[in-house]
Amino acid sequence: MHKLERYAVTGAFGFTGKYIAARLLAQGHPVLNITDSPRRPNPFGSRMETSSFYFDEPGKLVCALRGVSVLYNTYWVRFNSCATTHEDAVRHTQTLFLAAQAAGVRRIVHLSITHADEASSSSYFRQKARLERMLAELGISYAILRPACIFGEEDILINNIAWTLRRLPLFGLFGKGDYTLQPIYVDDLAQLAIEQGAVIENRRVDAIGPEMFTYCALVRLIGQSIGCPRPMVHVPPAMGYAVTRLLGWMLRDRMMTWDELKNMMSNQLSVEGVTPTGTTRLSTWIPAHANQLGQRYASELARRRDRSRDYRITAREP
Repeated sequence: MHKLERYAVTGAFGFTGKYIAARLLAQGHPVLNITDSPRRPNPFGSRMETSSFYFDEPGKLVCALRGVSVLYNTYWVRFNSCATTHEDAVRHTQTLFLAAQAAGVRRIVHLSITHADEASSSSYFRQKARLERMLAELGISYAILRPACIFGEEDILINNIAWTLRRLPLFGLFGKGDYTLQPIYVDDLAQLAIEQGAVIENRRVDAIGPEMFTYCALVRLIGQSIGCPRPMVHVPPAMGYAVTRLLGWMLRDRMMTWDELKNMMSNQLSVEGVTPTGTTRLSTWIPAHANQLGQRYASELARRRDRSRDYRITAREP
C-alpha cells in the first residue's frame, strides 16, 4: 500500500475497528473514522479524522469518503432491539456501500460471520449473508472476512463467563456443552483485514484462530485460569436461557439471545478443515489476562445506551 493512501474504518473507537485503525496509523496512513459514537474516548487524538455515518444523508457520507482508497467495515448490531434491528443494520450498511461506490473507493474489506447463509433460520446469519451478496453485486473490489467469534480486552463473551464464574457457586452448561468455538484474537483479525485491503482480487476468508474449544472446555479453562474452577452442571437449553434472561434483567442487559444460543449449539462458531488465519492462542491469552477477566460485567446494552462509554471493560458494574 502507498504510504499516502487514505483509509476509512467504521467504529474505530469501538472493538475491532480500533485495532484496524491502530495498525493503519502505525504505518503512517491517514485514517478516517466513521462512527455513530463520536463522543467515545478517542485513543488516537488528532491523528485521526472523524465523521458521522450520515445514514439519513448519504450525500454527506459520499463527501466524507472521497479520497479514500480502502473502506474497512466493522459496523453491525449484535441483536435486534427496539432501537436497532438486523434489518436496520443491513439498510445502513447498504447505504455505506453505495456511498463508497459513489465516492470512488477502490476496495471494501467487510467483516461478516462464519456460515453466513441467506437460508439460515438465524436472523444474524441470514442478514449477514444478504450483505455479502449486496457487496459482491456492487462491482467494487472486496474482501469478506468471516470470523467465528473474536476475543480481546474489549470482548464480552470471555469476560462475562469469567464474571459469572467469579460470582456463582456453579456454572450451568447449555445441554452437553460439546459444541465448538474457534475464536480469533482481535489484533490478528486486524492484521488479516489490512493484508486483505492490499490485494485486488475478490475474496471470502474464514477468519479463525489456531485453537478449537468445546464450550465446556472453554469454561473450564477460564475457571482454572482465574482461580474459580466451579462445578459445571448440564441443564436443558431452555432452562439455561431462562436463567440468562433473569440475570440480564437484573443487570439491565441481554447476556445471550435465543438466536445466539442456537447458533452456538449448532456449531456455527467454528469451521472444520480450514487453515487458521490467526496465531494468538486463547489458551495462552486467558491466563495472561486472568487478573482482569470478569472483575467487572461487560454490558452490551450499556454500550448502546451510553455513546460516550469506553469499550474497555473498566466502568463500574451495573
